[in-house]
Amino acid sequence: MSTPTRPKGVLINVMGREFRVAAPDGEEKQLTASVDFLNRKMREIKDTGKVVGNERIAIMAALNITHEFLCAKDGKLPASSAFDESAVKRRIESFESIIEKALSDQDKLF
Repeated sequence: MSTPTRPKGVLINVMGREFRVAAPDGEEKQLTASVDFLNRKMREIKDTGKVVGNERIAIMAALNITHEFLCAKDGKLPASSAFDESAVKRRIESFESIIEKALSDQDKLF
């Protein structure tokens, strides 16, 4: 009887903080691309100077990404802005893992 394959942990860096997240074999590149995308979105928000604190920046980035996703899903974005829905779903799952990990680490602070 074979042992089921467990996702391996991948060390990622989001806005200067390191996290270890699970990534199934073969999904590491997508995870890295998701992290890069998230970091770009978060830097864009941070650079405006209107939002302070990584947690708030992360929430605003998540809202912006979700808005873009829903607009694309509803066909409200021009064809040049269209993207692969399955890639976005993988990114969202990756973001959820990152956020869950970050929030679980917050409990250890108090």
